[in-house]
Amino acid sequence: MRRLIALAMTLLVASSYAQEKKDDKKDEYPPIPVIDLKRKDPIEYNKDILPIFEKKCLVCHSGTELRGKYDMSTHANVLKGGKRGVAVVAGKPDESNLFTFCSRQKQPMMPPKTDEPLNSQEVSLIKLWIVEGAKAPAFVKVKDKIIVNLPPALVKPVRAVAVAPDGKTVVASRGNQLHLFEVKTIPAEKKGGKDTQEWSYSKTFFDPSLKTLDGKVAKAAHISLVEAMAFSPDGKTLVTGSFQEVTIWDVEKGEPKLRIGGFADKVCAIAFSADGKKFATGGGSPTEDGEIKVFDDTGKPFTEIKAGHSDTVFGAAFSPDGKLLATCGADKFVKVFELPADATKPAKFVKSFEGHTHHVMGVGWTPDGKKIASCGADNFVKVWDYEKGEKLRDLPGHQKQVTSLVFVGKTAQFVTGSGDASVRMWNADNGGNVRSFTGAADFVYAVSASTDGAVVASGCEDGVVRVYNGTSGALMKAALPPDAEPAKKDEPKK
Repeated sequence: MRRLIALAMTLLVASSYAQEKKDDKKDEYPPIPVIDLKRKDPIEYNKDILPIFEKKCLVCHSGTELRGKYDMSTHANVLKGGKRGVAVVAGKPDESNLFTFCSRQKQPMMPPKTDEPLNSQEVSLIKLWIVEGAKAPAFVKVKDKIIVNLPPALVKPVRAVAVAPDGKTVVASRGNQLHLFEVKTIPAEKKGGKDTQEWSYSKTFFDPSLKTLDGKVAKAAHISLVEAMAFSPDGKTLVTGSFQEVTIWDVEKGEPKLRIGGFADKVCAIAFSADGKKFATGGGSPTEDGEIKVFDDTGKPFTEIKAGHSDTVFGAAFSPDGKLLATCGADKFVKVFELPADATKPAKFVKSFEGHTHHVMGVGWTPDGKKIASCGADNFVKVWDYEKGEKLRDLPGHQKQVTSLVFVGKTAQFVTGSGDASVRMWNADNGGNVRSFTGAADFVYAVSASTDGAVVASGCEDGVVRVYNGTSGALMKAALPPDAEPAKKDEPKK
């Protein structure tokens, strides 16, 4: 009898505890209150509702990322709903999943509890929109045509840098200019002892066909800032990206071979496949679907990945075998796509990696294709298990956004640059910080390394290209083109 009473008491306590935990959850995530908006004008979808979706919903409900099979990229799809059925019943917000989920009146709450919820203003706008009939946009948004001209003379950031595979040359942007620096051997008799190597300016790349708005020759590589660049594996070709265009350059001649236009906005990322037969670009307009394009080595379009990201794409990297493309962007995701065998078929979404809490700025693969490394504006570097789709480790250390990431040849080591003016080398296998490269005086935008890791270079807001010994971390050259070198003071008379 005593055992039965004890068992009953245990069950009663457990039941009470479970109810308390349930009540705690209710208190933790209460419904979001609706307020009286006191609106005189009717709700307009593009003006009032779409911005809410772009800010809180489209990361998980557009493009290839369709949680619950719910696509919110168009008005029609918003009404249609996903695997839970119709999302909006016009005139009846309490019967509309969109409203009851985002106001946390019903489960599952949307956005999830790990993300920032809608506020009362946003919830109330959605409710009123549904009450008024969930009307379609009254007008079609037309993008303003953007015309760019030369940047101001003082705007000279190094947004992009590339070390040639053999480590003998470094190409870097400076505003809309493109300069090549090379290492030269100084004979022993000139240095008094042994042969030494020194880095120096070699030449500037110009596109003679570029003209300003008033018809003058631009004398630059691009009209706008150079945002990205990459060497082909043989070092003979360089591809650079700017606003709405990329240019393919003959490195030896310093001349353009082909200019490709038609991009939506800035081209923020360029990457070559290991065999050099393809290169990929990433970019796109802010808050709109990211733009991912793949070309063959001559510049002929191969494939385009539509709506791969719901915001600007900042990084791209081919897998070692060239069959997959990893990308990352402002939507906080790293994604992987399987490229088609030929241009007649589309690329296929494979998987995504979620964990960054801000823009993801760079991505790369280990040489065995088993791990992916990424860096972001959340100040973190992360390493992922590709097959399992899981995070292996966080690599803290940078104090500001980590802007770029590049692997060193066929090794597990990679280099990152950050807004905290630091450059670091890491080991993806154990998460170790291999070494740091100091000397930058400002925000670091870009990093690159030679195939053997002997040369590392960084590009900075101050307009200086810093070339390092990749083995020791020593600064070999703070490089500037001749017209930017500080004037030498006259030597005092003897």
